[in-house]
Amino acid sequence: MKERPRTRAARRSDPRVHGDVQGQRASAWAAVYRLVRRIPRGRVMTYGQIATLVENRLSPRAVGWAMHGCPEGVPWQRVVNASGACSTERLPGFPRGLQRAMLEAEGVRFRRNGTIDLTSYRWHPAAGRRSQASGRAPKPSARVGV
Repeated sequence: MKERPRTRAARRSDPRVHGDVQGQRASAWAAVYRLVRRIPRGRVMTYGQIATLVENRLSPRAVGWAMHGCPEGVPWQRVVNASGACSTERLPGFPRGLQRAMLEAEGVRFRRNGTIDLTSYRWHPAAGRRSQASGRAPKPSARVGV
């Protein structure tokens, strides 16, 4: 039996995967879905930000594929591109304006150019607890031993 040629992704030492690949896909995609489920209403994350937080096992484009086929209950609308725009507008057969309408219903405001101010709306899930209103870490306590 002849061995099948390895894909480019398998040949290189980079552990990230792109698109529909066998192997780590299920666990990497599950990590994406767990993270996206944590995004609070009225906040967003970018595909690249999520790729980084799942330890670069996926490229930002692969995170987009994960969102395209995500299970019910995953708030896919809260994931936007690096410009703060809705990439779903480019998908054929996808209802135009749906992602934007869903985000606006959560209180996200769009600029005239159709982008979101990521400084205001980006969610940063850090190890420390963050303020939901600002996305910034709370000020350290003045008390010692806290």
